[in-house]
Amino acid sequence: MDTVEKRTGKVIDINRVMQMIPHRYPFLMVDKVVDVVPDISAVGIKNVTVSEPHFQGHFPQRPIMPGVLIIEAMAQTAAVLVVETLGPGAEGKLVYFMSVENARFRKPVVPGDTLYIHVHKQRSRGNVWKFRGEAKVDGALMAEATYAAMIMDS
Repeated sequence: MDTVEKRTGKVIDINRVMQMIPHRYPFLMVDKVVDVVPDISAVGIKNVTVSEPHFQGHFPQRPIMPGVLIIEAMAQTAAVLVVETLGPGAEGKLVYFMSVENARFRKPVVPGDTLYIHVHKQRSRGNVWKFRGEAKVDGALMAEATYAAMIMDS
């Protein structure tokens, strides 16, 4: 089971996350990043709330977090890991998806869930990074994907 009490790695709070990546509400998909091991892995935490704008239409009678936003949460967690790895010079840079592969959505993520987004670097070459991500709620796998992104200079 995922709990903050089990964490032993570095914790990056929301204020620091917003210094590291350019995303803002309503498109900031991580509230905190924990267990950061530079150049290896990190765990993003997203507290899913019914007040998020996408739940007005997806779906009003049974709100479900859109799968593409779960993938976006994986990407944002990975972006924090990249900045932590590269240092302050990488803060605020734009990161563009290059590919998303083998995305699987196992169970719906709903308001009230705490989503733990586990990302692991697979490789990096220059400004291109590839990651494997898994999104879990209470230890259950909700979604997974492999994705690549390019870090762009301004």
